[in-house]
Amino acid sequence: VVLGAAARAEPSATAKEDRAREDAREGGGNDDANVYDDDDRAPEEEDDDDDDEDDDDIERLASALSGVVLPKLGAALAHATRNASREALRALHAVPARHFDTGWVQHVVGKCHFEAADYDAAVEAFRRMRAVEPHRLEGVELLSTALWHLKDEVELSYLARAAVAADDRAPEAWCAAGNCLSLHKEHDAAIACFRRAVAVAPRFAYAYTLCGHEYVANEDFERAVAAYRHALRVDARHYNAWYGLGAVLYRHEKYDLAEYHFRTALDLNPQSSVLATYLGMTLHANKRHDAALAHLDRAAAMDPRNPQARFQCANVLIAIDRYDDALDHLRAVADQAPREASVHFLMGKVCKKLGKLDDAMMHFTFALDLEPKDNNLIKSAIDRLEEPDIEEDDKF
Repeated sequence: VVLGAAARAEPSATAKEDRAREDAREGGGNDDANVYDDDDRAPEEEDDDDDDEDDDDIERLASALSGVVLPKLGAALAHATRNASREALRALHAVPARHFDTGWVQHVVGKCHFEAADYDAAVEAFRRMRAVEPHRLEGVELLSTALWHLKDEVELSYLARAAVAADDRAPEAWCAAGNCLSLHKEHDAAIACFRRAVAVAPRFAYAYTLCGHEYVANEDFERAVAAYRHALRVDARHYNAWYGLGAVLYRHEKYDLAEYHFRTALDLNPQSSVLATYLGMTLHANKRHDAALAHLDRAAAMDPRNPQARFQCANVLIAIDRYDDALDHLRAVADQAPREASVHFLMGKVCKKLGKLDDAMMHFTFALDLEPKDNNLIKSAIDRLEEPDIEEDDKF
């Protein structure tokens, strides 16, 4: 009995531990329960220390971004918005590699190369963008247009299929599909895709411009002009639409209006060799040879890989009887585009002017081999090789 009373008066250590656990579960306030509560809270204090360290890391990263990276990215975006491609690329290449190899930066890099008509470099940048962010559709419309210029049917078909499968309500996806169909000469189907892009995103100016290009391919100039104007209503700085309107006016021989539109486009994108070339062609058509030559020389200097600029330079030089200089330009163009029949035909005419009849015969023969469908014009030039030239407007 005494032992039993003592046992009830002094619980065993095991009983104390059990009771402490029960009190801890019930939220009791005895000392033993507090011991277990302190043990349970110990990991939370360690988590707080880890959170403090994470906060410090975030603050250091934010400080580095705001002090080094973000100003450069902001400057690059400002230059890209003004179509100052070279300045934007210099700013982007100054950021650290881990920031440069991101989807957003590669998108801007690709856009800069695209605006400068460097389509190979643009495609490489957009490929890196998609490798880093496979789900990203922004920029796909420019990638598809660059592939269109490079005539890469396989990659463009794959891109269009993947983009539409990823999001059939994205205007970029339908622009890629339209470019793919345009490359296959299915212009009506391409127009349907671009109209779908406009339907899902009425403020997407580039879709209107691409639609206008397809109307021009179908020689539906009235609808093309309407599409370009709609693009300008959405974005007045969309130089592609200004170029499209200028090209339509140039084809209709409204050279004064075409010059205005090409100048506006060139003001918006002053580093475009293509726009400078078209402005030079328009000035040449208006018989303003000196101004035309200045713009064409500028276009050739901006992009030495642009054979059209040198070819048009040669046309202007022929008009002002500078045949030796014209022949130099044509030789440079022939090195870049050796299978272009119009180049050899014009070289033959220049050689005839210079009295180099053997060279003229050689170039006329090359032109005849490369472009058999224009054999009447070339054969006529060959037949009159030893006769003096007469004033005529040969459009080859």
